[in-house]
Formats: sequence, C-alpha cells, structure tokens
Amino acid sequence: MAQAGSHSAAGQMIGYLYQCELALLELAERSWDDPAAEVRMEVLDDIEFLHGSGTPAELLQSKHRGEAGQLSETGKDFWRSVASWIDALNTLGNPGAESMPLLRLVTTQVAAEGTFYCLLRRGDQRDVPAALARMEEVAAADAPKTTADERKMFLDLPPSQRYRFVDALVISDGSPVMSDLDPSLAKAMGIRANQHDAVLDQIKGWWYRVAVQLLERKDPARRRASVSAQELLCRLDEVTDQFAGENLPITEELRRLTTAEIAAYNDDLVVAQMRWIGLKDRGIATYLRDYHHARAQRSEWLRTFKITEDGLADYEQRLWDEWDHIFVDLTDDLDDDSDESDKHAVGKDVLRKTMDKVADEPARLGSNTVGWVGRGTMHSLADRADSDEGPGWHPDFSSLCQNRVNEQEN
Repeated sequence: MAQAGSHSAAGQMIGYLYQCELALLELAERSWDDPAAEVRMEVLDDIEFLHGSGTPAELLQSKHRGEAGQLSETGKDFWRSVASWIDALNTLGNPGAESMPLLRLVTTQVAAEGTFYCLLRRGDQRDVPAALARMEEVAAADAPKTTADERKMFLDLPPSQRYRFVDALVISDGSPVMSDLDPSLAKAMGIRANQHDAVLDQIKGWWYRVAVQLLERKDPARRRASVSAQELLCRLDEVTDQFAGENLPITEELRRLTTAEIAAYNDDLVVAQMRWIGLKDRGIATYLRDYHHARAQRSEWLRTFKITEDGLADYEQRLWDEWDHIFVDLTDDLDDDSDESDKHAVGKDVLRKTMDKVADEPARLGSNTVGWVGRGTMHSLADRADSDEGPGWHPDFSSLCQNRVNEQEN
C-alpha cells in the first residue's frame, strides 16, 4: 500500500477537483439570473465566464488549501495569480476599463484584517486606491524572492493600467473547502433535501464528463469550447424529473407527409431497412411519418434545452436495448440456409414487436412520451446502422448494410 509522504500529490489532486466543482457551483449560481452564462476552463485562466460575444467577462483563479490559514500579502497564491492575469490580459490585448474582465481570486484561506485583501472584497469596505497603494508597497519590497518576478510584473504595468487592474480585482476568501461544497451546490441548484445525494451524484457524474471535454486538447472532435448555464439547468431538469415524473413537451404536430417529403427519404438507409424485409409503400410511409416528426421533435428539445445530448443518448440506448432482446429472441431459431421469405417474416416480426415495445419507453425516466417519438427515434437509429451498432430488422441486416456501403463507394 502506498504511504503518504513528501511526494504525495493528494493536495494537488484535490486542487484540480476543487477547480472543477467550483466551476459547477459558480455556473449554477449564475443560472438564476443569466441562463446564457458560459464557462470554460484552462484557456486563459483556471475558470472563465464568457460574454455573449465569447469574450471573457471574468477570469477566476481557484486556490484550495485543506488547512485554510490566512492569506499572506506576499504569498505565492496571490502573486502568481496576478502574473497569470497579466499574461491573460496581454493575450486579450490589454482591454480598456469598459471591457476589462473581472479578475477574481476564490480561496479557502481567510484574509487577515488590515491587509489589502480586505480592501478588495465586495461590499461597502472596498477601497481600490488604498488597496493599490498597499499592493505597490508590498510589490516593491525586497522580500520574498519566491514572488519577486511576479511582483515586478505588476510594478512594470503603467500606473493607469495598474489602477484598472486593481479596480478589476475581487477577493473571495473563506470559501468552503472541497468536503463542504455539496451543500452549496445543492442550494445553488435548488435541490430538495430528500433528493440531495441522488441528484448531486448524477449531476456531478455528468459534469465530470463535460469537464474532460472542456480540457481536451489533443482531439478537436471531442473537445468542447464551453458549457452554458442553460445546459446545466436542462441536465438538472432531466435528473430531478426522474423523481417528479414531468413530461417533455410535445410541440410537433403529427400529420401525413406529402409525396415529396416521402420521396426525399427514398435513398436513405431507414427506407432500405424496411424494403429489405419486404415492407410495402403504404407501411413505409406510415413509419416515415413517425421518423420525420420524431426527428423534428428531438431537434426542438435539444435546441430549447429540454433535453441534453447525454439525456438523448441515454434514451436511444434504452431503445436499442429493447430491440436487441427482441432481435436475438426472434432470429435465434433461424437456420443459415433459411429462405428469404422466412427472413422477411422474421424481420417484420422484429420491426412490429420493437415498435410496440419502444412506443412505451419514456424519453425521460419517470415521465410519459407519446408513442410516435419512440417509434420514430428507433427508425433514426436504424438509419445509422451502417456506421455504428445501429439496429436492423432483416436477420442479415449487418451484411446488407455493408454491401450497401460497398456499392455506394464503387
């Protein structure tokens, strides 16, 4: 068993986890007033909150110390944050007073009375000129050498820039340590006491997946630029509605498709899948109606943040699982030399029983969803059977899909 010692990275690891959960807490708190608020991590600073234009409105440095203690005016946590902010502002092109982002230090340590930190808290005691004068005095001192370079960076700013810099500074000291964050998270997200642990576990599981995407650097396809408070609220609704049973809104009006709308799908895999089992045009048109409207409804849910991509993927996985049980059960007794008419019959049974089953599967657990959403979503999965583990109706649909891909490539 590994022993804790001088080489332990436990403190550093907790610092990273704290940064991640602090970003979630800050986004949740902003969601009450600004659902469009967006957060990103490790681009210009530990945590950044963005304007609608994509420019930073706030650069946040997070500092977690298990044994809180007091903030030192010459301490590394602060002055290295100052250097980081100066670098970030240089990257932004030294914005003017009107567009200057907030520069905020969130720390579990507490500022001692009489320090410039106390003058930079929010509230009536805030005094930027006095804080600036004291910071300049500390920065000009000979000691300590450990922050000499960072303090010089501050003093090298022209006087007018130094004032704007300090005016943008906010100290949020005495923040809860990692082990005390959950109550703050629950309060910020309005989670009821009887749902506290279950909801937070699911929200944080989702959030850590999002954080990995925010921090992704090697694979642009997997990288996420930012995440909005609106998306967090949507995910929160998805989780809490599992307990409340709230239904997703149905905004799509079900109608017959025109001949032109049906014809537009003729070359799609969703239609090929139905033709492979001998389905006639009238039956294909009926299923295409579900497919067409379910696509539009899912897009509307995603666009208006009624469901997240993760929530939709979970729904699709549940539908796929229902199909998989039916497909295996109905095709298990088929022989390799079964004739095509037998395979057509089995394929139609797979399709019909799958449609019956998925019609009752809710898009959000604990709620109800109209049947055509499940049926149409199942056909959307069938339309992707040539690129991943999508479902199919014909017993040999996998090989038929591969043949179709080969024909299209030749």
